[in-house]
Amino acid sequence: MTTTPLQQPDTHADRQPSSMVTASDVTKTYQAGNRSLEILHGVSLEVRTSEMCAVMGPSGSGKSTLLYCLAGLEQPSTGEVRLLGKPTHQLSRAASAKMRRAEVGFVFQSYNLVPSLTAFENVALPMRLRGERPDRSVIENALATVGLAAQSNARPAVMSGGEQQRVALARVLAQQPRVLFADEPTGALDTASGEVVLSELRQIAHQPGQSVLTVTHDPQVAARCDRVLFLRDGYLVRELAAPSAELVAETLTEITEVNSVVRS
Repeated sequence: MTTTPLQQPDTHADRQPSSMVTASDVTKTYQAGNRSLEILHGVSLEVRTSEMCAVMGPSGSGKSTLLYCLAGLEQPSTGEVRLLGKPTHQLSRAASAKMRRAEVGFVFQSYNLVPSLTAFENVALPMRLRGERPDRSVIENALATVGLAAQSNARPAVMSGGEQQRVALARVLAQQPRVLFADEPTGALDTASGEVVLSELRQIAHQPGQSVLTVTHDPQVAARCDRVLFLRDGYLVRELAAPSAELVAETLTEITEVNSVVRS
């Protein structure tokens, strides 16, 4: 049995100005010794304005690689990624860094907090990097929204993994990026904290001119999204609109079982 790609329409930011992120026939290849390992095979997709989109798939399907390419953190080997209408391969390092500071937000499993800074200072950091004077009320409100008002002066070393992830989310809430990329945003959180994070991500995504793309393994998280894209062996093979958690779980199980058959 072979894995075949989903037939996808050609997408391009010039033709679809409402697209916040587009990928056109994207491949990604890594060199492993003398071997070339292609992780992504001609992926084309778009994330529209006011949309929260999830990417799911079995382990090793290329989810994180795709996320990094779409976010401009890595360049595709072939094909094109457009972020906010701009081809990422044409951006200089300085222009790319400026875009990430001002218009693109990240909530990754690593949190990317500065250990020597307090929670307040970590949330304020993107503003300082942009040369702006941090707005105390905005930062305090962001920390309060994620339930960390009392930990404003705490440093990451004395915070739990869930608290650190909420600081990372507060940083994004204060920044209000146009596009937010999230990698397993509720992975280290309890149910109540996870619900707070999901609600805030949805609120960000559904603002005019904003969107969220998240990678997740959790059907409950995916079901809170407007669309779910499924990867298998580096191919985009399925798409669901506004699905239930049950349908997401069934689809993921089906794709995973096919993966097991192909590799056996």
